[in-house]
Amino acid sequence: MALIRIPAEQRTIEGHAAIAAFLSGHGIDYERVEPRPGALSDATAEVILATYADKVDALKARGGYVTADVIDVKPNTPNLDAMLKKFSAEHWHDEDEVRYIVEGRGVFHIHPVGGVVFAIEVGQGDLIRVPRGTHHWFDLCEDRRIRAIRLFQDVSGWTPHYTQSGADTQFQPLCFGPAYLPPRLTPPSL
Repeated sequence: MALIRIPAEQRTIEGHAAIAAFLSGHGIDYERVEPRPGALSDATAEVILATYADKVDALKARGGYVTADVIDVKPNTPNLDAMLKKFSAEHWHDEDEVRYIVEGRGVFHIHPVGGVVFAIEVGQGDLIRVPRGTHHWFDLCEDRRIRAIRLFQDVSGWTPHYTQSGADTQFQPLCFGPAYLPPRLTPPSL
């Protein structure tokens, strides 16, 4: 389940309706799509796409997307650090960035023009559309695992245009959901 954190305001937003409403104010679409039984950890990309074919087709029709694929990133993915470096610097695209999270977690930092940066932690069942031209960056959570359906408006995929603003260097690339909070220590008895 998604979670939004606005560091400059020391504010967290939880709950599907509140998250969707906040993101909508920034032109970002968000919805929950319950995971389906065919989308198991060991399922192939083809099985994942077939399992969600109705949702993918509806998104294609609504947003003009022409292709969909599945990205599957694990801690042992070759050249993972180099791949993540491309996404963790502030950038924007000429087309929407659409992701349905099948497995794992990650965090999008959004930097609205003239606004404060906010972070959206996404996990299994979260569907997000970051519109073209939106300044953002993406990091994986500490387990370095994400599997997501991606949709594209151009068959060649999108190209990041880096802003060079340096905003991304001012924020920790950390997830903040309950799975990543350290266990509460009990003080020793006296």
